Amino acid sequence: MGDPGEQKKQEEHSKPVAKPEASPQIDPNKTTPSVPFVDDPPDTRPVSPAWRPTSQPDEVSPPARPPFYLDDQSWITVAHQWRARQSAYRRAAIVNTTARTEVFPPPLPLVEAPGLLLQTVIIPGIRTSEGTLIEAVALPWFDIIDLIGKDPSVAYQLSWDKWEEIIAGAYAQAGFDEVTLTPRSGDYGRDVIAIKRGLGSVRVIDSVKAYKPPYLVKANDVRALIGVLQTDGAAKGFVTTTSDFAPRIRTDPTIIPWIPSRLDLINGEMLRSRLNELARKRKA
Repeated sequence: MGDPGEQKKQEEHSKPVAKPEASPQIDPNKTTPSVPFVDDPPDTRPVSPAWRPTSQPDEVSPPARPPFYLDDQSWITVAHQWRARQSAYRRAAIVNTTARTEVFPPPLPLVEAPGLLLQTVIIPGIRTSEGTLIEAVALPWFDIIDLIGKDPSVAYQLSWDKWEEIIAGAYAQAGFDEVTLTPRSGDYGRDVIAIKRGLGSVRVIDSVKAYKPPYLVKANDVRALIGVLQTDGAAKGFVTTTSDFAPRIRTDPTIIPWIPSRLDLINGEMLRSRLNELARKRKA
C-alpha cells in the first residue's frame, strides 16, 4: 500500500477544474436594470402613505394660486374690489329706494379696506430743521376717521407712524397755523409740533403712543414729556394714546402739578371723540 497522504494529493489534482463563467457583454446603447445585492436582506419596513408619490415628477401640478399675492401693489387690487362692491350697493339702494324700500350696505369688513388704511392722510410741505410741515389733510384722513367711528378696532390696525400723521392732520384741521411732523428718530419725544399765532405765538408738542389694549402708557412716558417741556419752551404738551393710561398716573405727585395747565393726557376714547368732532367740521 502506498502513502495515504500521497494518494490524497493525487485525488485532488485529478478533480476537474471549474472554468470561470464568462462576463456578460454590456451594450452601451442599452440600460441595464439595477439588481439588488443577493446578500442584502429584503426591506420589510412599512411605507407611510404620506411619503408615497402621488404622481410622476413630470406630472406634479403647481400649488393653487390665491386671488392675489400681498405685495406692494396688492392694496390697489383690494381697493378696486371694494369700490366696485360699494358702487353695487349704491345702485341697489337707488333702485330699492324708488320702490319705497330701504337698503343699507353692510359695514365694511376690515379685510376689504387695507388700501384705505395705507393711503396718505396728509399733504406734506417743505422740510425744516424740526421736521416736515403739514400743508393740509388729504381725503383719506376723513375716511379713516369715519371708519374708526364705526368700528373702533380699526385704530389698532394702523401703524404708529400712520397715527402720528393722523394726529398731525388733526392739528392742521383744528386751525393751527404751523404743524410739523417730526422725523422718526431724534425727535426727543416730540412726534408733532403745532404753533398757533394770534396776539402771541403758542407752541404745543404732542407725544403719540399707538398702543393696543391691554397695554397702557406708563408714568415714565409722561414724565419724559414733562422733561422735554422744560427744555423745549412749549406752552403745553399732550400725551395721546390709542389705548389708555396706567391707573395711578393722574394721582402721581410728580405729574399732578402739570395737569391741566401745562399737560393733557388724551386716551383712546377722548381721541376718537375729538377726531370725530374735527371730521364733522368738514361736513358742516
